[in-house]
Amino acid sequence: MNTKRFKKAGTVCLGVLICISSAISFPGCENKETPKNSSVGSSAAEGQNKSTADEPNAVGALEQLGIDAEMMGIKPNILRDTKNTVGFQLDMPNEGDTIAVIHTSLGDITLRLFPDQAPKAVTNFLTLASEGKYSNTAFHKVVDGKMIQGGHIGEDTNNPNGVSSYGVPFEDEFCDKLFNIRGSVAMVSSGADTNGSQFIINQADASSFKDNGGWVELDSKWKEAQKQLSNYKDSDFLSAYIEQNSVNCYDTDIVSQEIRDLYSKSGGNPEFDGAYNAVDRGSTVFAQVIDGMNVVDKIAKVKTDKDKKPEKAVLIESIEAKKYSADKTKISMPAE
Repeated sequence: MNTKRFKKAGTVCLGVLICISSAISFPGCENKETPKNSSVGSSAAEGQNKSTADEPNAVGALEQLGIDAEMMGIKPNILRDTKNTVGFQLDMPNEGDTIAVIHTSLGDITLRLFPDQAPKAVTNFLTLASEGKYSNTAFHKVVDGKMIQGGHIGEDTNNPNGVSSYGVPFEDEFCDKLFNIRGSVAMVSSGADTNGSQFIINQADASSFKDNGGWVELDSKWKEAQKQLSNYKDSDFLSAYIEQNSVNCYDTDIVSQEIRDLYSKSGGNPEFDGAYNAVDRGSTVFAQVIDGMNVVDKIAKVKTDKDKKPEKAVLIESIEAKKYSADKTKISMPAE
């Protein structure tokens, strides 16, 4: 028997199985085409810089294992935010900033947006909201102690994460100062650069994070992933392994104590942080809940079926953009 041909055939079969499965996180099919319109969120805020090959990042772990990341198409484009510190996303917006209010059938959820760190994701979200595309869509997957997921638009099977405002899936926007902590809002990902319309709100609190193993579990998964990456580095199965296990390739070796403390205190799902993932997979964080986490928790606790879909639909009735005012006696004006 031709062993090489058998191994390649096995890789193809495994890849097909991976592409068939859907999840809220990273494993998925090959990259989709991304929009070429550079006028939409084409530049980062002053004082923030895109990553360069000389900067330390999670991909360096692959090189240490003898894996050529670039040859495998792994080319992270991480925003290094030099203006803000770890935890800044928990601050309230500035006066006059555009915020968003998700009106749901169980109450309102108010979001601070991060257009400087994730311009395309924010533009996509606000555009779909202003066009009424999110109106009367359901939260179709909820996992208490993890997240709630919604915002799916369209029935095109080529866009499993929903249809974006650009008409095609758009690229990831990973920032080293934005994290999937409790209350953060992130794009659903099924592979690199597969963002569409769907989003998650991370709901895991500090107790859930600890109960799920916390940093001890994440450190253990990364240690095991390194062993497997090393074992597969000269195998035809390496690419398939990466796609299937990318969520475990969260490089805890480069996560600072400050970040660890943030998650231990706030809760969340750090394994979704793309800026710290060795194989450039993750979920783009573009907003943070500043009011209405009680509503998020209420949605997370509804009764679901075996697929984690609410038995009684919880709807996004509409999403409204407003200008933030710290004066609670004033009515926020609609955003222009």
